[in-house]
Amino acid sequence: MRTVKATAAAVTALLGAGAAAVAAGRLASDAALKAPPGRPLPTEPRLTVHGTAAGHITLTRDLAALRPGRYGLSGDGCHAVVGEVLADAPHTADTVVRRLESVTHGTLNRGDKVWLTPNVHVGNPGAALGLEHADVDVPGELGALPAWFVPGKRDTWVIAVHGLGTTRELAMNVMGFLHRSQFPVLALAYRGDLGAPRPPDGLNHLGETEWRDLDAAIRHAVRHGARQVVLHGWSTGATMALRAAARSGLRERISGLVLDSPVLGWETTLRALASARHTPGALLPLAVRAAQGRTGLSADRVARAVPGDGLRVPALLLHGPDDTVAPWALSRRLAGARPDMVTLHTVRAAPHGAMWNADPEAYEEALRRFLTPLM
Repeated sequence: MRTVKATAAAVTALLGAGAAAVAAGRLASDAALKAPPGRPLPTEPRLTVHGTAAGHITLTRDLAALRPGRYGLSGDGCHAVVGEVLADAPHTADTVVRRLESVTHGTLNRGDKVWLTPNVHVGNPGAALGLEHADVDVPGELGALPAWFVPGKRDTWVIAVHGLGTTRELAMNVMGFLHRSQFPVLALAYRGDLGAPRPPDGLNHLGETEWRDLDAAIRHAVRHGARQVVLHGWSTGATMALRAAARSGLRERISGLVLDSPVLGWETTLRALASARHTPGALLPLAVRAAQGRTGLSADRVARAVPGDGLRVPALLLHGPDDTVAPWALSRRLAGARPDMVTLHTVRAAPHGAMWNADPEAYEEALRRFLTPLM
């Protein structure tokens, strides 16, 4: 009897440990599958505001605070725009001084916790950029998808789609450039975004189901006069663009792809986000298996597609080695496998989805060179 009880206790403990491990893996997978739009990814550190002055802001010294370029600065209830680090300003061993270009809304006070974001602009294209635009609803398989349409004279449209940790406001970073180039722009909110339908399971599928909302946007564009479309995607939005180019019933209307920080290997991205949440390394395989079970994602399906055998339109790939969320190595592999179709523009010292922010002028010049033959 004592042996039976001991065995039962051991089995119960083992089952309990197994259930706890499964639960931990599920929780770890939430870092990617439940990443809320417009909130910082776990890889993005919180910085403390140490003071502001005319045109200056002092932040905690951190590798993030030292990034070159132009960023949004967000906190709870506030948003500002910051420029380059001011080399001539007085810095301490613990602080960094950057140019403070504007405070979009709210206030910045000493002690506030903030983070850098690729979203420089907030609001809508009219309020933020002074651009004429229309709020449109794109019919999608789950319901109406909100979008902004900025008109242009050309019959090639640019359809912009954001990715992890951002919203359709991200498209406004390049909207002014595209408008000056006379491209109509459709900036899409897709399933899981504010105002868009909720996914049936409430999860982000890292582009594997979301691409169908981008397909709906292509159909909307063609119905409203687009002869061709260029898909401009960031992060998982770039993954969506690749899926649409391969699977859309209107893929012959797609004339080019702009892929910024593409997520080409979902397992690696999920592991990176889970690790940034301090998930123990031993639990990372459980997080991957939990994601597969919850979403139906196949192991390595995206990674196997990296050589790009099915790529039939030119692509501009904007990425760099400092992206800790989506590996640059996979982008280099894609560019190396299809030099006939892919142009790689390397951006250094830029985090995930912020290739424009690190060097707006170089980004827009690369975009101009790529889009000119597609006009």
